[in-house]
Amino acid sequence: MISRLSAGLLAAALLVTGCGGNGQDTSTETAAAKVGLITKTETNPFFVKMKEGAQKAAQAEGMELMSAAGKFDGDNASQITAIENMVAAGVKGILITPSDTKAIVPAIKKARDAGVLVIALDTPTDPQDATDALFATDNLKAGELIGQYAKAAMAGKPAKIATLDLAPGVTVGQLRHDGFLKGFGISEGDPSIVCSQDTQGDQSKGQTAMENCLQKAPDINVVYTINEPAALGAHTALKAKGREKDVLVVSVDGGCTGVKAVQSGQIAATSQQYPLKMAESGVKAVSAFAKGGTKSSGYTDTGVTLITDKDATGVEAEDTAFGLANCWG
Repeated sequence: MISRLSAGLLAAALLVTGCGGNGQDTSTETAAAKVGLITKTETNPFFVKMKEGAQKAAQAEGMELMSAAGKFDGDNASQITAIENMVAAGVKGILITPSDTKAIVPAIKKARDAGVLVIALDTPTDPQDATDALFATDNLKAGELIGQYAKAAMAGKPAKIATLDLAPGVTVGQLRHDGFLKGFGISEGDPSIVCSQDTQGDQSKGQTAMENCLQKAPDINVVYTINEPAALGAHTALKAKGREKDVLVVSVDGGCTGVKAVQSGQIAATSQQYPLKMAESGVKAVSAFAKGGTKSSGYTDTGVTLITDKDATGVEAEDTAFGLANCWG
């Protein structure tokens, strides 16, 4: 994430590893074709689950998985290095969740020019067609679902909204933000938006952002967050002010920790996405390209579901039992 999107600021240094290979020259016909996976961080549970899905799919397809991750969310330099290393290692395809959706484009172009299939997972590049294909949550829809929920849950009460966003230059964050506004039925600059802060999807930064917003607008009653770590940080700040019971917090991701937070009432609702499906679909696409030259193209929606235990009129949702059965992390 954005997913999405994220709690990996303490990630380890760039890791590039080959999994399942035997170290032999891949130029031989008997060597397994290689597929690369580059995530934003190694520690975010979303990307941990994505890597698990990629490894499982690679084994099923008889491929060798190479994996890499940045030192932190937004580490474009490490992702560029990972692309170059993987192309040099002879991968047939690269799956990537871009940290900087614009700055990564030239490196992706070089890989594609070298004959490597490049597929974005979770986060589209800017422009989206800089990769051959995209397997991802419809992040605009994810935001729209929680926006619709928040609007219905407010039941006509005037809203004082804080948006705890991701960071500039990341499409997944912008899409979720725009979707929330659309679902709530307002536009950017609407007077009901009383505070907006970036959090980088981090829990501690989410707490600080919420504290700043409460200082600016103590009467906030709706909080949109880019992801569940940011939402949990916001809850901590609200609780410190005795406001945790009367402020509606909505989010996106659907990790197990986030769904449990919905179950406990810390978050009212979240939009759940499915990183395992993204990775499995991406590996299968690279396998098809390696075996027969078939190139995936365009956008494949890997699904999103609104999760809440507090139904809102006119908004379709599943409960936390469904969310826990399908969560990650």
